[in-house]
Amino acid sequence: MTTKLAAVTGTAAVAIAGLALATPAEAQYREKITHDPSRCEAGKGAGVWVTINEIKQSKGTIRIQSYRATKEDWLKKGRWIYRMEAPAKAGSMRFCMPLPGAGHYGIAVRHDLDGDGETDIFGDGGAMSNDPSINIFNLGKPSYKKVGFDVGGGVEKISIRMRYR
Repeated sequence: MTTKLAAVTGTAAVAIAGLALATPAEAQYREKITHDPSRCEAGKGAGVWVTINEIKQSKGTIRIQSYRATKEDWLKKGRWIYRMEAPAKAGSMRFCMPLPGAGHYGIAVRHDLDGDGETDIFGDGGAMSNDPSINIFNLGKPSYKKVGFDVGGGVEKISIRMRYR
């Protein structure tokens, strides 16, 4: 009986340890941050300066999110790493997006024209790293293979174009 109890207790301990290890991995997702240019200074770690061009109007909100460019994470609900929001300004806007470390990432941007937090496919704008084509066949969700870019231990620069219907 004590051997069975020890086995059950050991199994429970392993399961609890597994949950404890899973928590930090899950904590790396869904962090809302504010734009802080100092996070892209030399020596501050991995990041990307994102320039968003062709913003249609100074109205609504620009939302920028970083993802790992993997099949498991790219544009999956709740799998974004960092999110920033700012009032939209027509023309171009630039953001410093810190990243958790060297890796393969993708950036998604949405211009919520009326600022209601809801996606309006007939009015809102969208943009993604590497400017992949967005059409009715991919429903605005191009493959992670098309949006991914590599970041080492420092800061990269990318430029993407906002698109509207």
